Amino acid sequence: MQPDTSQPNHPTTPAPVDLSQHIGPDLTTTAGRREIRNATAASAMGNLTEWFDYGVYAVAVSYIAFHFFPTEGGTLMALGTFALSFLVRPLGGLVWGPLGDKMGRKHILALTILMMSVATFLIGVMPTFDQVGVLAPVLLIFLRMVQGFSTGGEYGGAATFMAEYSPDKKRGFFGSFLEFGTLGGFALGTAVMLGFQVALSDEAMMAWGWRVPFMLALPMGLIGLYLRNKLEDTPVFQELEERGEVQEKSSLFELIRVYWRPMLVMSGLVIALNVVNYTLLSYMPTYLEGQLGLDPKASLMVILIGEVAMMAVIPFAGSLSDKVGRKPMWFASLIGLFVLALPLFWLMGKSFPLAILGFAILGLLYIPQLATITATFPAMFPSHVRFAGFAVTYNVATAIFGGTAAMVNEAVINETSFLLFPAVYMMIACAIGLVATRYLPETAGASLRGTKIPDAHETGILADAVGSRS
Repeated sequence: MQPDTSQPNHPTTPAPVDLSQHIGPDLTTTAGRREIRNATAASAMGNLTEWFDYGVYAVAVSYIAFHFFPTEGGTLMALGTFALSFLVRPLGGLVWGPLGDKMGRKHILALTILMMSVATFLIGVMPTFDQVGVLAPVLLIFLRMVQGFSTGGEYGGAATFMAEYSPDKKRGFFGSFLEFGTLGGFALGTAVMLGFQVALSDEAMMAWGWRVPFMLALPMGLIGLYLRNKLEDTPVFQELEERGEVQEKSSLFELIRVYWRPMLVMSGLVIALNVVNYTLLSYMPTYLEGQLGLDPKASLMVILIGEVAMMAVIPFAGSLSDKVGRKPMWFASLIGLFVLALPLFWLMGKSFPLAILGFAILGLLYIPQLATITATFPAMFPSHVRFAGFAVTYNVATAIFGGTAAMVNEAVINETSFLLFPAVYMMIACAIGLVATRYLPETAGASLRGTKIPDAHETGILADAVGSRS
């Protein structure tokens, strides 16, 4: 069902959009190639800054627990604070999403990256529990909630921005660089923490060294802000403005009433995506050190090697999805993880080399999902509600199943001593994802223009396949 797209200020219904025409950067020209590179860099830099914080926090859990939760169960409380920030993400999506559909993608992304980087910087200069008592964890929780609120608009906005800038036939390739920024942020956060741990004594690291990585987020955020301010808004949104089809008013009820089906399907995909994501990238340092007894520096090496391997593969996976479609990539990833999660987690507990091998294989199996997020999720909604539809759906599912993954894994293992529970949790999430993928419409190559849900049967690879047979 499609909504009535006529607007009160525009009583004349615009002519239908000719989806066969290309808008946006012309990759056959130098200027067009420069524009798409700048758009890719601006999107990825914000994502890198966002996930740099998550990467640093995941590695710094022991320091956070010591300085802000110096009681029994401090590690679990530090992980709970990590999860708490995710509870604010849906609120951020509810606020930033409709604003992004009304004001444009660019303006919202400028605000969110600035808010996020400042909050991360402030974590690095906060007083500890020993200095100000209970005010310290209260301030930490507040700043994590600010980060969560800004992230509620940052990720959905950056993915929408990148998807709408990318050429239809190469959306998977260019969109994968947003997730390259995700992994880059995690890897950079891990590498910086590892570098400080190697360069400083344990005493210096505990006293002040853990703070510096958080403080680096501010200059990174300012660079991202500069890159984003140099760009125009997306060609798709500019066309929407010119045609008078911008969503001036929207409500959550109306969004759900009209687009409940893509929201439900996307929620199932996000559950699988984020349980795997936060188990592998956020909880793994705590798991390898606290549960498997691996040396802290060795555990960081395992994560770093795996993340670098994933970064090397992700553009190729994104490009492959442009040729074979998004659904085959998701099916392959989910089935692979469901079958191999248990044996690979068992393998990681045997030795340091096998921990590297197991984590790397899990990461590579996850890549087909990660590489296609930007190409898949924004294409599930029409352009006039794309930012809101993506941001609300993604952040609600992430708040429930993503941010809590590390805490759930740690709590269940502590209660049951079942060290393979993270693998079982991932398998359950992948089973849900497989059901959702069954109902995922194929959108590879489809135009994102206009106020209809994109369909690969009209302008994408499925239409091309029919044309080549006729």
